[in-house]
Amino acid sequence: MQITSYGGVREVTGSMHMLTINSDRILLDCGMFQGRRKESAEKNRIMPIDPGIITNVVLSHAHIDHSGRIPLLTKKNFTGRIICTRVTAAACEYLLLDAGHIQESDAQYLNYKTVRGFLHQMRSSRKTGNLSKAEAKRIQKMLRKDGKRPDTETIKRLMEEHRLEQIEPLYSVKDAEEALEYFDGYPYKHPVTIGKDMTATFYDAGHILGSAITIIQARENGRPVTVCYTGDLGRFDKPILEDPTLNFDGGPLPVDLLIMESTYGNRFHEPVQDIPGQLKKVIRETVERGGSIVIPAFAYGRTQELIYMIHELYNANEVPKIPIYIDSPLATRITRVFGEHEEVFDQETHEAFLENGENPFAFGQIQYVSSVEESMKLMRDESPHIVISASGMCEAGRILHHLRYKIHDPKNTILIVGFMAQHTLGRRILDIAAQQATGNSSEPQPEVRILNKLYPVRANVVQLGGFSAHADRTEMVRFLKESNLNVKKIAVVHGEEEQTLSFMEFLKTEGFSAMAPRAGEVIHI
Repeated sequence: MQITSYGGVREVTGSMHMLTINSDRILLDCGMFQGRRKESAEKNRIMPIDPGIITNVVLSHAHIDHSGRIPLLTKKNFTGRIICTRVTAAACEYLLLDAGHIQESDAQYLNYKTVRGFLHQMRSSRKTGNLSKAEAKRIQKMLRKDGKRPDTETIKRLMEEHRLEQIEPLYSVKDAEEALEYFDGYPYKHPVTIGKDMTATFYDAGHILGSAITIIQARENGRPVTVCYTGDLGRFDKPILEDPTLNFDGGPLPVDLLIMESTYGNRFHEPVQDIPGQLKKVIRETVERGGSIVIPAFAYGRTQELIYMIHELYNANEVPKIPIYIDSPLATRITRVFGEHEEVFDQETHEAFLENGENPFAFGQIQYVSSVEESMKLMRDESPHIVISASGMCEAGRILHHLRYKIHDPKNTILIVGFMAQHTLGRRILDIAAQQATGNSSEPQPEVRILNKLYPVRANVVQLGGFSAHADRTEMVRFLKESNLNVKKIAVVHGEEEQTLSFMEFLKTEGFSAMAPRAGEVIHI
């Protein structure tokens, strides 16, 4: 048996590892790269494996950095199945369609900008080199339907006519819809055949609803071989979700290779128990200033956790009950998935809400924003409120508009509650806040670029690390030492290089055999 990693090694996004045994090739995750637009787009378009040679895909969870390139497999010559938990299959029905929509929208917008720029240049005055306002309006009217959406037919015709390079989406909504036909969802602790003499069994990873630690058991030349893939490992004692599994069936279970994430391999989170108090402090102080709180949050997992905690604070009358807006159609749809799978909630959630007849995600002050018109009205609302919007790393979506309306005002708070990958807008905002806090900023007035326009960062930027859905170093070591897995070797993946290498070296000092593979490197078992 051998494992080859093609993404999510010495980096956080793009998770993809191929397990080869006998005549089977099993892909563990098929994630999308995220970060700098051009660099990520180039990496995402290159599929390093011919989909036709893949037997099946085992998907750890629904987050796009683990699932986002599945439509690229299924639109080619992939003939296998996507095997995952039932909740992950249900969530992907929304997440992959949303990803396809984003791909299409981004391509349309970039093509619109290309044609508009070309026409502006072509129709500029020969004397001044400038374009009159009247002519600019004519061009915009020609390229947009109803003055709003790009007119894709006109744009395509003009691009072909003038031989302009067109941007094609990575995949379409239709491609994503067709990919969903390949999904098979299974319950936890239910062995599933994924190849000849090979099974996969899912156990709760505690990262997001439906996330799984996968135990793969096979036979090669008559000898049993076991691989464990953590996917993204969650934290202990978080609300809603069960803790990461420590007791695996058949234990003590010998594991030949553990493929383990390291997102926070050299970091330590604030205690989970401190999060409500810190959130309470942020809400109170912002309301006292007359400001609003803008929270970039992943639509799946983080948004629901925030709703849950704010609901608890409101029930206890510990903060002013200002309006809460969930301005993410995807988050609204995903919250329905939570409501349909109460069987995987932890006991605390059952006792605090369900047994009292309460829905954790619905209460008087919360509103789910659907239309663009409602979202635009909310952006201009200057009365105190909380808005939770996607994307979690501030790379796309409605959060960008809320930031551009709120980030320049010191009354407001930008609350960061999740991991921000390198080269994302969210990381840039965090870095500026850190520089301002230490007085090390070299910029007289730090700015961020949002939708191609610069905005000064004057709002309060607060980071609550305890919200992270990823285990920190202490919790990852707890998983290793308290679980009934007898691990022979660890491949450290899914972390920026500094985190991965630091965690690898730490594991060695703890007596584990650990290594950090590079992209394309083969690990033999």
